[in-house]
Amino acid sequence: MQIRISWPAGHITATLDADTPTTQALAKALPFSSSAHTWGEEVYFDTGVSVSRETDARQVVEAGTVAFWTDGDALALPYGPTPISRGDECRLASPCNILGRLDGDPRALATVRDGDPVRVELTGDQD
Repeated sequence: MQIRISWPAGHITATLDADTPTTQALAKALPFSSSAHTWGEEVYFDTGVSVSRETDARQVVEAGTVAFWTDGDALALPYGPTPISRGDECRLASPCNILGRLDGDPRALATVRDGDPVRVELTGDQD
């Protein structure tokens, strides 16, 4: 499943694993708009979707991982270190469900500003 995330200064697409309970719940909520928050080199925003933490949830992930923060019902998109990272790692606020990966350079998210409107929708080329 591919989604497009848009904000005033740009957009990026992401490929998600369609088989996870979190991705399925998120797909039902699409399209939606939200307000971006930034935390170090991470962008996150409320989805209106509430799901349980999955057994393979992780706190330290690679830049460009699409994660779902169950404590905040939010998509978390790290592109570099956060305030609690050790070194260059991407450490999320708490363990998050892993949904997939951003397509292209995750540093495109550096143009997202706190409070920016964000829109998430399915892209046109679903299989």
